[in-house]
Amino acid sequence: MSLSRRGLLAAGGAVGALAATAAGAGTAAASPAPGKGRRVRTGFDRLAADGYALLKGEKVGIVTNPTGITSDVRHIVDVMHPDERVDLIAVFGPEHGFRGTAQAGGSEGRYDDPATGLPVYDTYLKSGQPLADVFTASGVDTVVFDIQDAGARFYTYIWTLYDCMEAAALAGKRFVVLDRPNPVTGRAALGPVLDPAFGTFVGRREIAQAHGMTVTELALLFNARFLADRPVDLRIVKMSGWKRTDFFDATGLPWVPPSPNMPTPDTALVYSGTCLFEGTNLSEGRGTTRPFELLGAEGIGPRWAEAANALGLPGVAFREAYFAPTFSKFQGRTVGGVQLHVQDREVFDPVRTGIGLLVTAKRSWDGFAWRSDNWIDKLTGNTRVRTMIDAGADTDEVVGAWSADLAAFRAVRKRYLQY
Repeated sequence: MSLSRRGLLAAGGAVGALAATAAGAGTAAASPAPGKGRRVRTGFDRLAADGYALLKGEKVGIVTNPTGITSDVRHIVDVMHPDERVDLIAVFGPEHGFRGTAQAGGSEGRYDDPATGLPVYDTYLKSGQPLADVFTASGVDTVVFDIQDAGARFYTYIWTLYDCMEAAALAGKRFVVLDRPNPVTGRAALGPVLDPAFGTFVGRREIAQAHGMTVTELALLFNARFLADRPVDLRIVKMSGWKRTDFFDATGLPWVPPSPNMPTPDTALVYSGTCLFEGTNLSEGRGTTRPFELLGAEGIGPRWAEAANALGLPGVAFREAYFAPTFSKFQGRTVGGVQLHVQDREVFDPVRTGIGLLVTAKRSWDGFAWRSDNWIDKLTGNTRVRTMIDAGADTDEVVGAWSADLAAFRAVRKRYLQY
């Protein structure tokens, strides 16, 4: 594996005040920054401002990707590497890779980073003892995690977090999670809760489809409930200035695509609902400039947009759309379908919207089909969504079917919220 050399090497820290806590502890958030908008300070900003005191005397490895940046868009690895206050000796890359060059379902493998010379280890699809062996071989004492999440259960970085926590415990390593905002707010959990019988890398454990949590909050939940038999020695570094009602554009932070098909915060806003179309024979918009906002297939005309608009879903409207994906499903062929236009994100419910679109797609187009491997069951975390839609259930019936499970998860989730 080789990457083009990147002129990113830079020294220095970031501004902020440290809020490093042991698992379960909390600290008060700082006051909003003056001026237009509120400046959120990430976990890394606060760690660096304290001179990496939490990592003193430790050989450090970091699980990160292109989203691990400072507020002035320097990559944290390039900032930490030349800083004598921290002994960074290894990098661990998730799906898509440390430098983010791989498409969905891929990684960059094992290589030495051209910019820093640091060894980069591949964590993708590794878990348990094999991943623990990677941590042991790297020589680190502490594993740090800093990746921007997208807020959906099937976005794989949170399961990289889970797998790395489990593996760090097996290897006897300390684990530190640096927080970043949930880009679609942390107001509420939405959607079906995963049945553990359907656990995969797009959903290991029993959380809601849109979890409404940050990565430090998820880490606390994972450690207490799912890794309780062998919890990792966990520390978290919280953000300052973030509120649960904040969408990403309120944070003052720069957006870096967490993966190739998550180009903007607008993508993240719809993703927890429209990613369900990965489980169908329709395009979910991969290979377009609006992935997960454009959906379609050959032979779909205007009836689908009309049917979707007739649902009266809050905060969203649907436009009849035609597009030709440059890769993935229907590559190079013109397809018809819809484009989502979120008009009021305060009331928009991405999961209900995704279900409504599945219901109306099946009713509007006789070519509709689920993927033959029933991937939809892995995405929703159960068979119920697929079987109810096949039986003719409407949107409200499908959404209502998970209400009890969701209420139970919301009660559990509340115990681990830090903001």
